[in-house]
Amino acid sequence: MKAVADGEDPGKIILGLNEEVMIKELDIVLPAKLDTGAQSASLSARQVRIFQQDGQDWVSFDLWVMPEQREKIGLEQDQWRTLELPLSKHVRIKRRAENQIDGAPGYSRRPVVELTLCVGGRARRVDVNLTDRSDFRFPLLVGSEALVSLGALIDPAQSMSGGAPSCSREETIGLAAEETE
Repeated sequence: MKAVADGEDPGKIILGLNEEVMIKELDIVLPAKLDTGAQSASLSARQVRIFQQDGQDWVSFDLWVMPEQREKIGLEQDQWRTLELPLSKHVRIKRRAENQIDGAPGYSRRPVVELTLCVGGRARRVDVNLTDRSDFRFPLLVGSEALVSLGALIDPAQSMSGGAPSCSREETIGLAAEETE
């Protein structure tokens, strides 16, 4: 790790295999798996529905977190039920071999929303696809595209090493400046 002066590139941050991630737009902190083998980020969602609002495509969904995990995290019902965000795009995700269905496409089509993910003291706006992750331990998967954006190096021997995530006003302002470059 290199030392840098104020206002310069902060360099790389070392994170563990699992971290707490704040999703700024939803004002929640979720446990996440950081996976360099996955390209995109995925958020566990059910009851996903695309609709029109003011001539734009939006997506409505229920954030799927196991009930016992909801209680542990302290999620209130309004933080996981019937959430609505602008639809950014759709993405095609290759199906696993064991999930292939004869005659069906070898991929699934998922809606994508833009979310600000905060890990430790870093915040970046990234594309996150919505899919049912109820078969997985972590409701949020952070893939390589988001990890590159965050400037993250992953040490699989560590877990929850990034500390409490934060999305301060200053980080958000810096984020907006980066997006215009």
